[in-house]
Amino acid sequence: MSRIVVTGRIPEAGLDVLRRAGEVWAWDADEPIPDDVRDRQLATADAAVTLLTDRVDDAFLAAGPGLRVVANVAVGYNNIDVAACRERGVVVTNTPGVLTDATADLAMALTLMVTRRLGEGERLIRAGTPWQWGMFMMLGSGLQGRQLGVIGMGAIGEALADRARAFGMTIAYHNRRAVDAATEERLGARLVGLHELLETSDVVSLNCPYSDATHHLIDAAALDRMQETAFLVNTARGPIVDEAALATALRDGRIAGAALDVFEHEPDVHPDLLGLDNVVLVPHLGSATIETRSAMAELAARNVVEILAGREPLTPVSA
Repeated sequence: MSRIVVTGRIPEAGLDVLRRAGEVWAWDADEPIPDDVRDRQLATADAAVTLLTDRVDDAFLAAGPGLRVVANVAVGYNNIDVAACRERGVVVTNTPGVLTDATADLAMALTLMVTRRLGEGERLIRAGTPWQWGMFMMLGSGLQGRQLGVIGMGAIGEALADRARAFGMTIAYHNRRAVDAATEERLGARLVGLHELLETSDVVSLNCPYSDATHHLIDAAALDRMQETAFLVNTARGPIVDEAALATALRDGRIAGAALDVFEHEPDVHPDLLGLDNVVLVPHLGSATIETRSAMAELAARNVVEILAGREPLTPVSA
């Protein structure tokens, strides 16, 4: 019987699938699994189900010499040394697709929060600060007729563009390649260079994968290209943004605001961001719906089942 190690808590939907495929050992605590506990379990494992907080590197793989598959419960896999896995014949899978709508919903929600100053308003109420309605109280920015600039027009970027269109926004995007003509026509979207996108967009949304090429893609120079009335939204990966540069740009009024679901040194947040009213900060909630997290766990589990049965995985990582 195959032995499957789950390195963190996942929904029962995934565990149920795994239990039908073999013997399952799962870490069932909110805190990260200690390395020594993980290594003892990996020693006899055929498969590992991992979370984006796990670093799957040489040490991880050496602890599990019999591993055939690492199934990451995340759309990204920057926490995994894919080349090292390939050298050892370990298949890597992820969970794209099932979290598209939830993440696009959150990106749209963050856009509304930061442009309409909803975070500031809630903090004012909760602090017990006296207030009275007035024509000029906490004026925000509308979205109708404004341009959304999508950096990374994959499934999530496209789903966000759909939502933004419903709010009356126009769409520009920057991508490694153009999306198909039918999608461009449906969204009224145009492919532009990165500099043009930054210079002309009212809201810039990061929806690209994290890699060496996108590390600090949004740095001081990129922020300087944005309009002073523009907003930055990041639901992709934290290190795409230079948080120190962002804090400076927000403090100095170089851009109007930002909304972040992910952070450069997660779970730590740059301290200069914490005291700023023009930034919305939420703790990596992009896929945080009951339905989505269950679907992610189930897809990861099904990938394990396919590999252990000698079949092709549903969502292989080819990077």
